[in-house]
Amino acid sequence: MHSSVPAPAGISLQRMAWRRACAALALAGCAVLLAACGPRHEAPLTVGTNTWTGYEPLYLARDLGLHNGLPLRLVELGSTTQSMDALRTGRLAMAGLTLDEVLTLIQEGVPLKVVWVVDISKGADALVARAGISGLADLRGRKVGVEQTAVGAYMLNAALGKAGLRSGDITVVPLPLDEHLAAWREGHVDALVTFDPVLQGLRGRGAQVLFDSSDIPGEIVDVLVARQEALDCCTPRIAQLLDAHQRALGHLHTARADALQRMAPRLGLTAAEMDAALNGIDLPDAAANRVLLSGPEARLATSAQRMANTMFDQGLLQRPVSVASLIDDRFVRGSKP
Repeated sequence: MHSSVPAPAGISLQRMAWRRACAALALAGCAVLLAACGPRHEAPLTVGTNTWTGYEPLYLARDLGLHNGLPLRLVELGSTTQSMDALRTGRLAMAGLTLDEVLTLIQEGVPLKVVWVVDISKGADALVARAGISGLADLRGRKVGVEQTAVGAYMLNAALGKAGLRSGDITVVPLPLDEHLAAWREGHVDALVTFDPVLQGLRGRGAQVLFDSSDIPGEIVDVLVARQEALDCCTPRIAQLLDAHQRALGHLHTARADALQRMAPRLGLTAAEMDAALNGIDLPDAAANRVLLSGPEARLATSAQRMANTMFDQGLLQRPVSVASLIDDRFVRGSKP
């Protein structure tokens, strides 16, 4: 889940390159929030995301004018790897990441807190294969493309485990998400671990879903994280970002056709494809976030500890990770129903 990319159908390589270049320039041009985030400064709160369906309500809020006049800046990056690197160095104050990617950064000592659950995948992440590969067991000896991120490895391990296979039973082909369509089209891989919006394009090219995130319910979760320095200095701005996000979700619920028309072009999808992609995720509102994040028995904390243990057992984490202080629930406690 969740790296950036081209539209599933019909976006040229030139446009893909242009988007990647713009993403790099956007990040390079960002003021370093954490160095300027004092009472005398109004540097924008920089929030990084890769191209992923679940992050679109953030951009919908911007499109609806809900960020107007607010010191916020959304930064679209080329991959989750870029988001993680920018969080490591403090070039971003916040970012959207999958829960397993957050655990990877926590293990490294990056000072992050989860402040909001953006989405829960229920089919939008998938392992797809070519016609003739009818089941997961048929992947033995095949070339499987996967982005080299924690979530890619987690999905692949879960799929192989279901079939009683090991990583050594297949040929793993490392592939950034923006190369998935080309690799499929040119026959370089027999299967791919991928996600929307690319998944929608691959379905249109005959890809068959052998395994998806609905097979591991509640485990592929996207969250917004904030560096501790941002929480110390910029709580009002984070609250404004989350308020705009919730208002955008309200617009999606009450004026879905308009919201789809606004969101689809950014991902290179039709409104119908956008609708299908959104059906593969849950978008928790403020009330759901309170349940997921608040209190000592927060549901996300329980899920995160279980995932951390699994990742350590699978060699995806180098040491055990405690999630005791992973969540900052001040925003869900302060949100209205």
